[in-house]
Amino acid sequence: MRALTWKGRRRVSVEEVPDPRIEEPTDAIVRITSTAICGSDLHLYELMGPYLDRGDILGHEAMGVVEEVGSAITSLRVGQRGVVPFNIACGHCWMCRHGLQSQCETTQVTEQGTGAALFGYTKLYGQVPGGQAELLRVPLADYNTIPVGVELPDERYLFLSDVLPTALQGVQYAHVPDGGTLVVLGLGAVGQFASRIARHQGLEVLAVDPVHERREMARRHGVAVCAPEQVAERVRELTGGRGADAVVDAVGLEAHGNPMVHAAHLALGSLPGAISRPVMDHMGLDRTAALLSAIDLVRRGGTVSISGVYAGEADPLPMKTMFDKQLTLRMGQCNVKRWVPQLVELVEDPADPLGTTDLTTHRVPLSEAPDMYRIFQRKEDGCIKVVLDPSL
Repeated sequence: MRALTWKGRRRVSVEEVPDPRIEEPTDAIVRITSTAICGSDLHLYELMGPYLDRGDILGHEAMGVVEEVGSAITSLRVGQRGVVPFNIACGHCWMCRHGLQSQCETTQVTEQGTGAALFGYTKLYGQVPGGQAELLRVPLADYNTIPVGVELPDERYLFLSDVLPTALQGVQYAHVPDGGTLVVLGLGAVGQFASRIARHQGLEVLAVDPVHERREMARRHGVAVCAPEQVAERVRELTGGRGADAVVDAVGLEAHGNPMVHAAHLALGSLPGAISRPVMDHMGLDRTAALLSAIDLVRRGGTVSISGVYAGEADPLPMKTMFDKQLTLRMGQCNVKRWVPQLVELVEDPADPLGTTDLTTHRVPLSEAPDMYRIFQRKEDGCIKVVLDPSL
């Protein structure tokens, strides 16, 4: 089969690799019909090379049609269409039963001290081959496949794999009071959906991004928007100077700002893994401009909800300010299966209230993935969300 493989910093390639096969009776093989490039894939493209091997298959947002099932599969059938959540969970351990599927005790990567295994996301999360490929082996497939109908296009369902539940979790973790004000930092895919979900819930939303095309997309869905240099004044106006009830940080570690940390990222990413991994494990730093902005913008007693990925172990935080403002922080990998039931109803609503068909800006063949990684990272050509089609 063809699959997108990692070759080095800012180098990915579509190559012929062996087809996946059933390895456990609980596996299924899914033929991929749509697979997206996520903002967190750019962390692998740019920074996380110390945790990758040449030839690793990337991608964790995928859906398709079941092609083969293991002997222990009970709820799936060959020919069934389904979405694959990005985290791999069992559904029956203590964590899964308590809605913390991203911490699944069956698939936790204990040798790395991390949570549940993820598709296509480095040694830190199990080094499981990802979904930017023609075929995907899905472990524990009865739980890790979301069956969907055949009437609606892929784009109505695909984002159930990651960005829709991640956005909903970000808004839920923000604990905005009825009629309250939410600021969303970053208008990539998660920020777009977080803004739309919050507005759908009746909240007053202000979304912030430096890129004009991203602001215009949010504006199409009735979301108030502004550039970063305007946000402090806008929040003061909206809240009488008090500050937002909550802020969702949908940006994460690659925020603009702090060129010294960015330079360190570049240097670290170019070192051999045996040298750079211990440094990243214990002394890694993120670009925290978005997080620091969130702490500034939220009111006293408010909540900062972090959906953007962070990976540093030595990030300095303004603890005096956070303590004095009596802030609550919520964060973490999304627990996809926890949120899917309430999202499916919205996704299948004929009115498409979350605008799932207005997110993808580029749908291209899998063969164009290397070019699209570059374009997406540089935010060129109005690129907000890329969907790869292995059948083209």
